[in-house]
Amino acid sequence: MRQIPVDTSAATVMVAQPPQKKIRDRRSGEIATDAETGADLMTVDVMFALNGEVEILTVTVPEPGITGELMMGTPVALTGLIARPWENEFNGQKRHGIAFRAVAVTSLAVGASQPKAA
Repeated sequence: MRQIPVDTSAATVMVAQPPQKKIRDRRSGEIATDAETGADLMTVDVMFALNGEVEILTVTVPEPGITGELMMGTPVALTGLIARPWENEFNGQKRHGIAFRAVAVTSLAVGASQPKAA
């Protein structure tokens, strides 16, 4: 499958929706897992702003790659972001799109990596 690396160095990226478990099968509730590591997969909706244009992207990331508190509006870094074009046919209807996957989503908020005081 073709994978296209995405350069995020000039973009502003913020959490639009906090991480959620990625569901593999909606009927059974089965959680999607990474084929290589077996880790549960998560999805994070992010606002991706570049050159005056803003998109909301859903990024899939293994659960161990979620770092820091990722609340709505938190600035983040997307490590190893790739885009994968996809196409399928279901009940005679062709669908296509782009899936985004990252190795990690890391909070860039000040103090995000420091423990909270009790």
